[in-house]
Amino acid sequence: MTQRRNILFLMTDQHRVDTLGAYGSRLAGTPVLDELARTGTRFDRWYTPTAICAPARASLLTGQAPFRHKLLANHERNVGYQEDLPADQFTFSQALREHGYQVGLVGKWHVGHHRRAADYGFDGPDLPGWHNPVDHPDYLAFLAERGLPPYAISDHVRGTLPNGGPGNLLAARLHQPVEATFEHYLATRAIEQLERYAAGESPFFLQVNFFGPHLPYILPDEYFDLVDPAEVELPRSIAETFAGKPPVQRNYSAHWTFDTMPIETTRKLIAVYHGYVAMIDAEIGRITAAVDRLGLREDTAVFFTCDHGEFTGAHRLHDKGPAMYEDIYRTPGLLRVPGAPAGVVRSEFVSLLDCTATILDLAGIDPAAAVDSRSLLPLTGGGPVAWQEDVVCEFHGHHFPYPQRMLRTDRYKLVINPDSVNELYDLHTDPDELLNLYPLPELAEVRAALTRRLYRLLVDRGDNFYHWMTSMYDVGDVTHDPTLSGLDDASYRTVGSPGTPLP
Repeated sequence: MTQRRNILFLMTDQHRVDTLGAYGSRLAGTPVLDELARTGTRFDRWYTPTAICAPARASLLTGQAPFRHKLLANHERNVGYQEDLPADQFTFSQALREHGYQVGLVGKWHVGHHRRAADYGFDGPDLPGWHNPVDHPDYLAFLAERGLPPYAISDHVRGTLPNGGPGNLLAARLHQPVEATFEHYLATRAIEQLERYAAGESPFFLQVNFFGPHLPYILPDEYFDLVDPAEVELPRSIAETFAGKPPVQRNYSAHWTFDTMPIETTRKLIAVYHGYVAMIDAEIGRITAAVDRLGLREDTAVFFTCDHGEFTGAHRLHDKGPAMYEDIYRTPGLLRVPGAPAGVVRSEFVSLLDCTATILDLAGIDPAAAVDSRSLLPLTGGGPVAWQEDVVCEFHGHHFPYPQRMLRTDRYKLVINPDSVNELYDLHTDPDELLNLYPLPELAEVRAALTRRLYRLLVDRGDNFYHWMTSMYDVGDVTHDPTLSGLDDASYRTVGSPGTPLP
């Protein structure tokens, strides 16, 4: 591109795609994000590279899949993985700054533990942690300057852990007006940053990262009670039995205390979650209104997405974890580019990873360093574009190591679980992913084709997970050097020629 755009990147945390009106929700209402979809491009198959916060956010920052950048777990639950990106890691933020951009971030960082956003070239308040840091000095000063009451909650919602202890806090009522919420504070700081950037001569990139609607859902009365639980339709996957599935899923359900709470509590949690989304939508509206007020709309590209989804009762789970369901891997993705047609809807498989190359493309910077990323700009034009017809996702663990790889095609999803049974779902006949079809002999050809396709994609991208697949499944021709698996060169070549799998 020849014209360098301003870029506003709006991001939430743990956000279900089905909470936006643009994606079919009729509960709380998201008029601001719906307007962004109407005036830009809505991506209907937008996936996260991994459904966990820090690794997904690191992929956005670097344009690299998690296996490549190697920040594989949240540091709060780190199980032996590294806690920060390498010091010499390419990031889009540093590239933008080197090319004359003003670069800012307001809100959640959560990309590693020791290195902060400022270390990667971002301006803005340093807000650590995985949820609203309501004891942060800048937030407390914000409240004091405006005479607003401090953070206080009641009506705690939590279940009972398998050991009899109290479960994780899932929701609570917040005794503050909307104007005192952390979300309102973040939007205010973002608007102030926009005003500073608008007064300058250089283009800007501003990332606004809300900590919600990640649980616990802590909201003032106006939004805690916005949605009537009686209007909530329970997810069909609440009928999950975990039959024929990895046992870790049942264990995670127990960890998140689903069966210790009455179904009415689940309805209320879903209702409050939608209220949380509505509150964030309103705060985003304040930010986009500031863009218009400052005369920036015609020069500013606007993204909206999140790091991953949320179960909120689906599959009898909460939060996220080692279960590669659509609930946490398919997420909302919206992009409005000045001059591009409005109301475009795309069905290609795209990824949060693709934002990196798109940001660089908008800035007129060669995106080659974002090696696992593709610019989305051709898709915003509305015309036909040659594009990959499937998507690969990965997981490495949260509370403990648990490697997984997933291939999602138009109809099927294959999940390889080295520690357990594999999974195969037919998304056309079973969109709720209740029936694991992997063992069925009548699907042997489908299973084999998907396995070989996933294997080939992993080999091509250099993801060493493929070594496990080489020995465990019929992956077709083996073109890598099998001596990497422990066979010495002499014994291998007496059995077969190079590139030929052992019998």
